[in-house]
Amino acid sequence: MYVVCQKTSFSTFQCMKFLQKEAKGYKIDIRNSEAERRAAMSQQWIVREAYLNKLIALKDKQLIKVITGVRRSGKSTLLEIFQEYLVGHGIEREQIISINFEDYEYRYLRNPDQLYQYIKERLSENSYTYIFLDEIQHVDNFQEVVDGLYIKKNVDIYITGSNANMLSGELATLLSGRYVEISILPLSFKEYAENVTDNKTLMQKYNDYITYGSFPYVLELEKNPGEVQDYIEGIFVKKSMRSKGIG
Repeated sequence: MYVVCQKTSFSTFQCMKFLQKEAKGYKIDIRNSEAERRAAMSQQWIVREAYLNKLIALKDKQLIKVITGVRRSGKSTLLEIFQEYLVGHGIEREQIISINFEDYEYRYLRNPDQLYQYIKERLSENSYTYIFLDEIQHVDNFQEVVDGLYIKKNVDIYITGSNANMLSGELATLLSGRYVEISILPLSFKEYAENVTDNKTLMQKYNDYITYGSFPYVLELEKNPGEVQDYIEGIFVKKSMRSKGIG
């Protein structure tokens, strides 16, 4: 299996460097032509090693890993990177169940009974199954589904949610002593500065950082301030609407 790293992208070079060090099952392939790069890679990852190392340390521990954070802070990407890490360390793809509940393809699995049955039918009998449930707050009574899966043998569960109240009330009570929370923040200035591709001074990077914010996707829009502003406003408008029960 190949991880494709782009020479001109520092963030992808970070990915390559990390995988060379950690994922010994990978072959590193540096593509030179733009056509090759685009064909081989649909997105570029910023490897947030501090959070990734936490997941690696907690792998196979009898704890539900609950990853929380504001929308677009990088929770889904972190799960994708960790899944690739698992495959690079000998875990078969068939041992990984990954569901993003914001993907319309999985809308029917927002029903808790259907979700439980779907996962139960795919559990490995003689090896660990790694279960990733992204934006699980969309599932009614998801707490009971997670609790039911937790008591199965050889399961390792990772869930994410953008809802600030996800760990309050019933979840905290039902799963007390069974979970560990990893709270993800947007990019630190160090992470932001290391991944800006333009040849800017540190002060210019800092000015951009405090002007446009620290959400990871901002780096993809850094050459267009108008798009950055619209993107940031969209995040907070949606957050405000959801807090008021509108969206």
